[in-house]
Amino acid sequence: MDKPHRKLEVWRVSMDTTILIYELTKQFPDDEKYGLTSQMRRAAVSIPSNIAEGAARRTSGDFGRFLTISIASLAELDTQLELAVRLKYCTEVDAMRIDDMLASVSRMLIALRRSLGNDRPDTTQN
Repeated sequence: MDKPHRKLEVWRVSMDTTILIYELTKQFPDDEKYGLTSQMRRAAVSIPSNIAEGAARRTSGDFGRFLTISIASLAELDTQLELAVRLKYCTEVDAMRIDDMLASVSRMLIALRRSLGNDRPDTTQN
């Protein structure tokens, strides 16, 4: 079986980020098991999963749509990470490490989507 997603650096880095999210959320309170812990893990898993699904599609338009979903999941995870910091479930140092990885993944996703030729002007980057 051909696995084109495994050749993409953005997929590999997003997988590493997902592992960090799982490690981080292990320290969250037990009463967040079905709340923020679950939400963050699902959002994190969604990023490389949609990259993989998109890479397996036949057209660049389909791939671009799945990259857009990955970008949206990344934004969701960024919000949840900020919430975890504000609730003091993790340190700012831990969050900054993950935030740096999220910023890197975001740049790679946007560049990849743009390279496919189906990108609109991006208002998410500063």
